[in-house]
Amino acid sequence: MSPLIRLLASFIALMMAMGIGRFALTPQMPHLLSEGQIDLTAAGLIAAANYLGYFVGALDAMFSRRPAQVRQRLLGGLWLCVLLTLASFWANGFWSHLLLRFGTGVASAWVLVMITALSQPLAAAAGRPRLGALVFAGPGLGIFLTGLLALGSNLLGQTSATLWLVYAGVALAMLLGILPFLPHPPATRAAAPIAVSSNHQGIARLSVIYGLYGLGYIIPATFLSQMANTQFHGQWQADLFWPCFGLASAVGVVLVSLRRHSPNGTRHWLMVTLWLQAAGVFACLLGSGTGLALGVMLCGTPFLACMQLVMQRSRELAPHATQRNAGLLTACFAVGQLAGPLLAALSSHFSGGLQPALIVAGSGLLIAGSLLLRPVRTARGLCAIDGEPTVQR
Repeated sequence: MSPLIRLLASFIALMMAMGIGRFALTPQMPHLLSEGQIDLTAAGLIAAANYLGYFVGALDAMFSRRPAQVRQRLLGGLWLCVLLTLASFWANGFWSHLLLRFGTGVASAWVLVMITALSQPLAAAAGRPRLGALVFAGPGLGIFLTGLLALGSNLLGQTSATLWLVYAGVALAMLLGILPFLPHPPATRAAAPIAVSSNHQGIARLSVIYGLYGLGYIIPATFLSQMANTQFHGQWQADLFWPCFGLASAVGVVLVSLRRHSPNGTRHWLMVTLWLQAAGVFACLLGSGTGLALGVMLCGTPFLACMQLVMQRSRELAPHATQRNAGLLTACFAVGQLAGPLLAALSSHFSGGLQPALIVAGSGLLIAGSLLLRPVRTARGLCAIDGEPTVQR
């Protein structure tokens, strides 16, 4: 089967697992609040449960290395995203939504890690590494799709329960369409290269940066629809912001994939994307439609691109320890994500709004970008070209 078809199936898998399984809570949040199922503090705790599930799923996926385990978690994660989204149709109240979001967090992490592990070597073997990078535009278009469905639901006056049902139906259709074409793990795994040198200082700093990024982006990514709903008093215009966020993030992946690689290029691009997101978070504090529009553009466009750049920078710093460092970075990112909604819940409880949480999130992104001002030497005798380490001669 053509590698391009398998890469397209991987793209759609991330659309479904991330756009619906992981981020469907964002456009649903205004409905759940207006229906009295939860308040803003509870919404932050439910979002935290989703990201805790992602953390647990990512840790489990790191140690699932046998081909059968990889396949089981990929298919299990995809089916769980469908079934748990369907179960949300009957959910009502804090605890049921919290448990279901925890489960979809685990499932979406399984899919993301396994699709990453399978699609990137497939793209490299086919001589199309840039197409492998474009697979990660899938979550952005998934967010775009869920946002459009939420907009249509609002225009038709439907409830949150109906929208969960729509999401589950779309997810099932996507899954059935890609099942025969998903990439398979190789029958045997090549021995991992020995880590002869690793830039521990650089990876430690990058881990802090990625954790701050997780904290910084997740508050607008989780509460953007609710902020827009408050600004536009529940009118349909509020539902435009989330699909625009997803579309902007997909565009950002394309732009970063087309860049020219240079020794310090990844560090510079990562620094700029972090500062752009900080500006977007602070723009959300303006309390106007213009501020939210700026937040969508400045937070959304670098959203997924920043993830690409962090992993690229990790390979540049320690090309012989890719798997170990990817696991460390994923854990730090998940901790930052988990802290964000908890911070939002505290902010809502003590101040009645998200302004203090947004200030902390934006400040964290500024600090993260500043940590990249001083270059760190890459692994001795190695450089990175298009994401793959090569020996300097």
